[in-house]
Amino acid sequence: MNPTTAPSATPPAPAMATGRDRSRFWAGLSAALFVPAVLAAGVLLLSSERVSGCVMYGVQCAKGLPGWLFVWSACIGAVAFVVALAAPALRVRQVALAAQLFAECTALLVILSYYA
Repeated sequence: MNPTTAPSATPPAPAMATGRDRSRFWAGLSAALFVPAVLAAGVLLLSSERVSGCVMYGVQCAKGLPGWLFVWSACIGAVAFVVALAAPALRVRQVALAAQLFAECTALLVILSYYA
């Protein structure tokens, strides 16, 4: 048998091995940037008249952040982050990354829209 006509014994490289799949990287980056984004949203809100008046003088204070919506969004984002890191299938990781980004954006929008 001619060695040039023999089929290759090595399987083709999967997408993640060639560097085209960055879903785990983006999931980690967005999770790492979530806490600074929440802090930045808080600082941004302190520049508004309503929140700064509440902090300084105790007037026009809201009852508080709707905790259930923020907590659910943050928990869904955390679960999606774990799935994006641990799932073996590329499509599952991509969907989990999209769910994570959506949940984190929802949590940030809850903060910004409730106090603004």
